[in-house]
Amino acid sequence: MVPDQQIRDQLTKLIRSGQAFKSLPEVLQGISAAVAEKRIADVPYTLWQLIEHLRIALYDILDFSRNPDYKSPQWPAGYWPQEDKPANQEALDKSIQSILAGLEAMIKLIQDPAQDLFKPFAHGDGQNLLREAMLVAEHNAYHLGEIVVLRRLLGNWEES
Repeated sequence: MVPDQQIRDQLTKLIRSGQAFKSLPEVLQGISAAVAEKRIADVPYTLWQLIEHLRIALYDILDFSRNPDYKSPQWPAGYWPQEDKPANQEALDKSIQSILAGLEAMIKLIQDPAQDLFKPFAHGDGQNLLREAMLVAEHNAYHLGEIVVLRRLLGNWEES
């Protein structure tokens, strides 16, 4: 296997599988809208807000990587939802499914041999696809850890 494909495959594993921790689908599985809206004292966000933040940030990175005309939301307000709870279970499930679809879109981009992992984007400040893929993985890992802690505090996490 050529080194370029090895890098692409390792990035895919990093984004998809949670090699050092549970995968994103596992961490987000079994969250109800009722649990997603609950607040914990001294925690500045709900599960819903964390999930929506994951979705918004993922699509910001993905769209930046695919579209030279893309404009990022205003930081930080544009990266967090205004509401602290989902409208209903369907809204929560839709957000989670959107995250999963976004991850697959990022993986498709990474796996496309026509995409140079190392070439800086003409519309960026030196960013390239490799950096953006690692940013997705790093950002997700950080917030998935928070989601696990919050779920534990809410009594909504089972270790396996």
